[in-house]
Amino acid sequence: MRKIVIAIDGYSSCGKSTTAKAVAAELGYAYIDTGAMYRAVTLYLLERNIAFDDLPRIEQALHDIHIAFKRNRKTGRNELCLDGVIREDEIRQMRISNSVSEVSVIPAVRHTLVRQQQRMGRKRGVVMDGRDIGTTVFPDAEVKVFMTADVVTRAERRQQELAAKDEHVALEDIVENLRKRDHIDSTRAESPLRRAADAVLLDTTHMVIEEQVDFVLERVSASLFSLAALGNDQNGREAVV
Repeated sequence: MRKIVIAIDGYSSCGKSTTAKAVAAELGYAYIDTGAMYRAVTLYLLERNIAFDDLPRIEQALHDIHIAFKRNRKTGRNELCLDGVIREDEIRQMRISNSVSEVSVIPAVRHTLVRQQQRMGRKRGVVMDGRDIGTTVFPDAEVKVFMTADVVTRAERRQQELAAKDEHVALEDIVENLRKRDHIDSTRAESPLRRAADAVLLDTTHMVIEEQVDFVLERVSASLFSLAALGNDQNGREAVV
């Protein structure tokens, strides 16, 4: 069966990553969390006290940094490795959330990570979630979904995720952080967060994860059916000729 690229874009805490992971598992596809890659760069810069406006040092850091994903055999999840060390928990901390949008607007960072993401997905058979997958990284993705949700709902989800890791943050602080990130992501000059013209909108405010996964899988099935029908039609025409 032909393998495709599934691009899931949208705002923070809409359920993109959880949905993308489940879809990838169902299809036997690779899953790439591009947001984790930007978080990894943010962590790297913070740990080395590299200012976000120090472009020469950032460009050098991008040559030195190594980002990869390693599968956890116990959980079956891909975990982010920064320079060979798993840093999955650290990149999800609130201090990273407070800075990641500032790092993601830096052109050198975006150019470097977009190239890496394109290499990761060049063989297709991948589910990738982020902010600019369907518009910049893979504008030719066969399935594009743009996810959104009410900001308070998103904040409550994020608060629950943090609490599960014993990090307790006030709901109003998370709402403020999300609104700030939404603004930065949507107005940046490089690959701003926006819905691709051919992306289907998915509002997850009142949906559970299972419904979100089913929604995406239905789009995947429709896409694969259309591609198969197109292939059969082309083969038939070639046979006639």
